[in-house]
Amino acid sequence: MKRIQIINGPNLNLLGKREPTVYGNQTFEAYLQELKNQFSDLQLDYYQSNIEGELIDKLHEVGFSYDGIVLNAGAYTHTSIAIADAIRSITVPVLEVHISNVFKREAYRHHSYLSDACKGCIVGFGMDSYRLGIDAILHFD
Repeated sequence: MKRIQIINGPNLNLLGKREPTVYGNQTFEAYLQELKNQFSDLQLDYYQSNIEGELIDKLHEVGFSYDGIVLNAGAYTHTSIAIADAIRSITVPVLEVHISNVFKREAYRHHSYLSDACKGCIVGFGMDSYRLGIDAILHFD
């Protein structure tokens, strides 16, 4: 059974409450159950932290044994060279996702320190960005 780790960064624990006009009304936990139902042949694990170092620790923990990582690093996308270095240090493919279209938002969100370290990037499809990320990982060579 293939194992995929979903990692969410800061403030994504507030999905369903946080800026519903941008992020929608659904909690990630409710969406995760939909993903698990849709991908019942996979082991989907979920981790969320608001702390940069804990995200790096999780990348190190699963980055040599899982089949892929779907990462939404939240605002750390635009600030963290350390997370980019962690992605470069592991062997598992990492797919960067964002719920909103970051290119239609504030200018500081237009640059990702992570994108060139990741296998690919999916932005702007709402929660479905995660499903698309899982699909992409399943089709990597």
